[in-house]
Amino acid sequence: MSIMITAKDNDKIKYTKSLLKTKNRNKESKFIIEGYRILTLAIECSADLDYVFINEEFEKKEEHENFLNILREKNINTYKTTNKIFEDLVDTESTQGILGVVKFKFKNMEENLTDKNRFVLILDRIQDPGNMGTIIRTADAAGVDAIIALKGCVDIYNPKVIRSTMGSIFDMNVIHTDQEEALRVLKLKNFDIVSSYLDTNNYYNTVEYNYKTALVIGNEANGINEELVSKSDVLVKIPIYGKAESLNAAISSAILMYEIKKYLV
Repeated sequence: MSIMITAKDNDKIKYTKSLLKTKNRNKESKFIIEGYRILTLAIECSADLDYVFINEEFEKKEEHENFLNILREKNINTYKTTNKIFEDLVDTESTQGILGVVKFKFKNMEENLTDKNRFVLILDRIQDPGNMGTIIRTADAAGVDAIIALKGCVDIYNPKVIRSTMGSIFDMNVIHTDQEEALRVLKLKNFDIVSSYLDTNNYYNTVEYNYKTALVIGNEANGINEELVSKSDVLVKIPIYGKAESLNAAISSAILMYEIKKYLV
């Protein structure tokens, strides 16, 4: 049974709305997921779902009855509110009438990069939420073991990032750290650092990749920072046959991830 809330100044409403801001997500270690499909995936992946909000319309639809029963069986607190108040809780114009609040933990290198991990993705100052979400989703599809998000990257729990991952946020091992620590641990574990870089003669499909590879994808506008370039074992590029200066970061990462994966299967 859902608990009805009709006052917009209700503490649960205000708390949930506060999670639209990065500083509050970091402080509370919680983020919002929105939409029926991603809520279903969260439950299937045993995500740490704190509570759920639905609007008046969601509960009326017969096709949602089974899902609401699952929430009850799992003792997940469910709150119902008006359509108008619900719209203030999300950052999308067209809502499906359901959101969930999920708990998360920031992961460190030492505990979350194991000796079994052979394929790692390093993200250097990726700023666009759509790119970040697409990269996470593609990394999941390409069998990447872990993603290392360096300082300066967009918040991976940004609602736009979460939507773009299409549920892969629950499957991927995403680690937050700084560049120095990332390189120290990766070198200690015998990873080759492979960076996507335009100023090189090495085309991505002419290189033999190590059995333990960390692929670096850089900032959309400025690429990989020079210190990281200087500490890379291999620099590779994707050929440009037309007049475009470069490829989108998410597209580049997809091409490179699938090429490298061929050497690690």
